[in-house]
Amino acid sequence: MDDPQQDAKSGKSLLPTRDLLKALAPYREPDHTRSTLELTITGGAFVLLWIAAWWALSISYWLTLAICVPAATFNVRLFLIQHDCGHSAFFRRRDVNDWVGRILGVLTLTPYDYWRRSHAIHHATSGNLDKRGIGDLDLLTVNEYRALPRFRRILYRLYRHPIVLFIIGPAYQFLLRNRLPLVLSEADRPYWVSTMGTNLSVGVAVGVMIYAVGLGPFLMVQLPVTLLASSIGVWLFYVQHQFEYTQWDKDEDWQIHDAALHGSSHYDLPGILRWITANIGVHHVHHLSSRIPFYRLPQVLRDFPELTEVKRLTLFESFACLNLRLWDEGQRRLVSFKEARALPAS
Repeated sequence: MDDPQQDAKSGKSLLPTRDLLKALAPYREPDHTRSTLELTITGGAFVLLWIAAWWALSISYWLTLAICVPAATFNVRLFLIQHDCGHSAFFRRRDVNDWVGRILGVLTLTPYDYWRRSHAIHHATSGNLDKRGIGDLDLLTVNEYRALPRFRRILYRLYRHPIVLFIIGPAYQFLLRNRLPLVLSEADRPYWVSTMGTNLSVGVAVGVMIYAVGLGPFLMVQLPVTLLASSIGVWLFYVQHQFEYTQWDKDEDWQIHDAALHGSSHYDLPGILRWITANIGVHHVHHLSSRIPFYRLPQVLRDFPELTEVKRLTLFESFACLNLRLWDEGQRRLVSFKEARALPAS
């Protein structure tokens, strides 16, 4: 059995990972009544807010934009329910999870089956320096960055710029890239076919909405909702893994459960933001045991208070993550470009 661990930030002893996994097993059972209620509240609120934003067009577009903000947050929450379905965590039956996830994929513009596959790869390789590139954000080590020719370094700096990461990139991902995912082999073809099914469903839904409210009003509501929701979603994903003392290791030193617990943050948000983001901030526990429904994660923290301080990141602290660009293998932390320049050559 592995030895007890100690979190570097809190100094508190943790159960050995294997024992912790066993202790978390009872929390994996979904409550169908609770799941259905969460889905109904979130979906109903999104629809009502969308209608309210459209109605507000007759008063002021500024009012419409103001209503689009909460509408976008509920769209993010729908995506996070879809995310739980992708882990077969929201309902007991796999097929129910999958069909709810596919339907929600039309509202979130995310092809469910293709996303579920790439996200599973993310969970299976997170924190592994030798298996980067699928389901995560591009990240280079300091030495890899230094070895690049000047033009490639410029491209990387542009990619890691907040405007690209949180505005241009999310819009490209959800509006364009999700429509035509990369097919690498014959084995990928079913995911491509599923994506085309999502695209067809999105097209039908958009056509009905345009017929009902008109092209202009539809775009004036849907575009702000989609763009804001995609940016929020990418920000959440960013701070869950791109914080200073995250964890990355070469394949020979990488352990999946250790990487899950110490390479993912506990994004400790204020109460209302925890609810609207479906507790996705309890990401270290989610990565350790992804079958736990999001509404059971707060109970895990209450029952295992030692997990509360593990990789804890507050809302205020999270903004400092914007400056982190490269992984320094020597210090085992993410650093800024400025900090990287000051490091000695290795």
